[in-house]
Amino acid sequence: MPIALWALTISAFAVGTTEFVIVGLIPTIAADLGVSLPSAGLLVSLYALGVTIGAPVLTALAGKLPRKTLLLALLTLFIAGNAFAAVAPGYGSLIAARFITGLAHGVFFAIASTIATDLVEREKESSAIATVFLGLTVALVTGVPFGTWIGQTFGWQSTFLGVVALGLIGLIASAVLVPNNLRRGAPPSLKAQMQVLTSPRLLLVYLITAVGYGGNFIAFTYLAPMLTDVTGLSVGAVSLVILLYGASVAAGNILGGKLADRTGPVPALTLIFAGLAASLAALGVALASPVAAIAVVAVWGGFAFANVPPLQSYTVAIAREVAPGAVDVASGLNIGAFNLGIAVGAWAGGLVVDGIGLAATPFIGAVVVLAGIALVRLSGGLARRNQPVAAE
Repeated sequence: MPIALWALTISAFAVGTTEFVIVGLIPTIAADLGVSLPSAGLLVSLYALGVTIGAPVLTALAGKLPRKTLLLALLTLFIAGNAFAAVAPGYGSLIAARFITGLAHGVFFAIASTIATDLVEREKESSAIATVFLGLTVALVTGVPFGTWIGQTFGWQSTFLGVVALGLIGLIASAVLVPNNLRRGAPPSLKAQMQVLTSPRLLLVYLITAVGYGGNFIAFTYLAPMLTDVTGLSVGAVSLVILLYGASVAAGNILGGKLADRTGPVPALTLIFAGLAASLAALGVALASPVAAIAVVAVWGGFAFANVPPLQSYTVAIAREVAPGAVDVASGLNIGAFNLGIAVGAWAGGLVVDGIGLAATPFIGAVVVLAGIALVRLSGGLARRNQPVAAE
């Protein structure tokens, strides 16, 4: 693999860390800024909303820029957003900083994946993309728990300064190592884009993504305060539990892809969402016991992110049939659906915390994920009637 790929991997590590590290810092930020836990939870929602808006809008506005120029501009925006967060004088400015940073996120992963395929031979394209996304996986396993520990020990501003340093390393490495003569892809026609936006089957998959993924974030957003306030774990122990969750996520992401390859996306998603709903319900029951809660978290992480590969592959499979000229657009919109689910899930979790309490979030999340299973089965039925995608 070309060394330029590792520049992209470092950048992906920084971007992935800043997205999810906030989950472990919500109690710390809430206490420091004097806001409620649901208000601090909006730092997750507004980042995800920035990703949802930024991916299609910035892609459209910057479509004619050379890919390396766009990559460096996105990393610069990312660094600026995190630097702003590190010196934010109050809650409102921190919210704005998170939104600004989120704008760069979705487009970064889209353009980094495209650049990665340009750097290698065709038969190595999947491995090249996997190398880039390795940064995101490693962020969940190491960057998020380590960043949580830094924020809890030295102040949450220190975590954002650390991400700025990582972003600068990625920016410099990309500027030096990524070649300038990258090819430009032909932009999809307006007709092809409209085929994506008007396809009932693609819109249904986007709804599945938002509902299934969002249900998980009703609980995941408030994992740290649940473990401290309900389970009674120390702040230091929470970082270790998040590390365990990240390791489970890494394994689940791989197994989810293999399961979808073996059974097809609809059976895989049905099984994964069922496991996720069961894990969330089990967490709600186990919160009173530290040992049981930690054991459930170890399983929960695997189901929580195992749905990502089958949801993406299902989107691409349907797009190849209904909008073959805009497969990348369809795939990008599903990334937006993931983040829309995060935004709404984190916001809904805040409502649950305010109205019922922290301990109720896993149960509500489980109910929402069960609704996702119903949507998956509906999508499978539509696929069988249309017979364009092997859903079973």
